[in-house]
Amino acid sequence: MNDTIMTVVGNVADSPRRTPTQNGVVTNFRLASTARRFDAASQTFVDSGTYWVDVECWNTLAGNVSASISKGDPVIVHGVITTHSWESETGRRYKDRLKAFAVGPDLTRGRSVFKRDRSERAPDGIDAAGTAEQSPSDGAAGLDDTPSAEELRAGRDYVGEEETLTSVEDPDLSPEPAHA
Repeated sequence: MNDTIMTVVGNVADSPRRTPTQNGVVTNFRLASTARRFDAASQTFVDSGTYWVDVECWNTLAGNVSASISKGDPVIVHGVITTHSWESETGRRYKDRLKAFAVGPDLTRGRSVFKRDRSERAPDGIDAAGTAEQSPSDGAAGLDDTPSAEELRAGRDYVGEEETLTSVEDPDLSPEPAHA
């Protein structure tokens, strides 16, 4: 497999468009990544050039992207880059297309509040409510070697009394989504 994996940091250039297809749901948007460089003559940073790429997101990612990002949002997109080609009146045309594996906010440019999908199955025997799952073959409660939900979470979350390194009670951090 010779896929070309690429990560692009930039801004969403148009509103994401979600479309059902025969192969699932797809969300498309255009991404602009503008390089900046320091100009020694003017002693300022200047725009160097813009890379434009069409991004396609499929199925679960498609739904989450269409519900989470808007035109102008700073994002990081990771996926496989391909070149789409077609015939036009002026001859053969080409355009880069990035099939996204992951899309997220660029946190160097702002803050985000993550909301986990309720339908997502939690890893390693923890159900969506955060409790350890019991199978019918488990022994009586407390008599088997199954770790508690708290013990299972210790490997995934911060260990100790504090759940996060800094408080999320910051007055600048709104619980509302970043998009309207």
